[in-house]
Amino acid sequence: MTIELHPVEGIAEITLGVDLGAEIAAACEASPHGLRDGDVLVVTQKIVSKAEGAMEAVDPTDPLSHKPLVERESVRIVRRRGDLIISETKHGFICANAGIDLSNVERGYAALLPEDSDRSARKIRDRITAETGRSVGIIISDTFGRPWRRGVTDVAIGCAGIAAVVDLRGTDDALGRELAVTEVCVADEIASAADLVCGKSKGVPVAIVRGVEGSWLRRASVRSEIIRDPAEDLFR
Repeated sequence: MTIELHPVEGIAEITLGVDLGAEIAAACEASPHGLRDGDVLVVTQKIVSKAEGAMEAVDPTDPLSHKPLVERESVRIVRRRGDLIISETKHGFICANAGIDLSNVERGYAALLPEDSDRSARKIRDRITAETGRSVGIIISDTFGRPWRRGVTDVAIGCAGIAAVVDLRGTDDALGRELAVTEVCVADEIASAADLVCGKSKGVPVAIVRGVEGSWLRRASVRSEIIRDPAEDLFR
């Protein structure tokens, strides 16, 4: 399998009520790489939040003015150290500041996570199919830190038409031994790869990932496949 990563440029600033699927479809069709059946589009959370109005006004002169929003959007505070809060969101994500972010948004506003990123992904996918006739997968990505490791990486917070997890249990490894526990979070891997061409400061909110395994293109959900059941969590 050979994977290609292509940034999708030319998407204008997204505001409340914009038909995001149509905007992305037009930008993909106008790009030199076009859009093909089986492509996976990785869409950054920020433009989804902007289009859906998941934005809150904050005091632009106070760098901590978004903290009350963090408390409001958290269902559980996992750890607190000074101004840093690690919390659990209503979506089941464990992340810094309940996923609330001030970067790449207009000064005086904070971006919240979409209400239901799987639903948002389905809506974008349906619109792109209607506009282009192409069958694609959609991943909505966001930047998360990781416990016990420095640095951030992009992960999937919503998906449609592309597997979230590929279960390899029962298959053989390269030496013929049966895999007993291996489940690969391909949605996170694709989201992280796409960030290599989108970047954090390039103003490129969408990437085309081309060449993924055809069997991965199926009905899927981050909420049902990736979020670990609390009964299976060794750290609670």
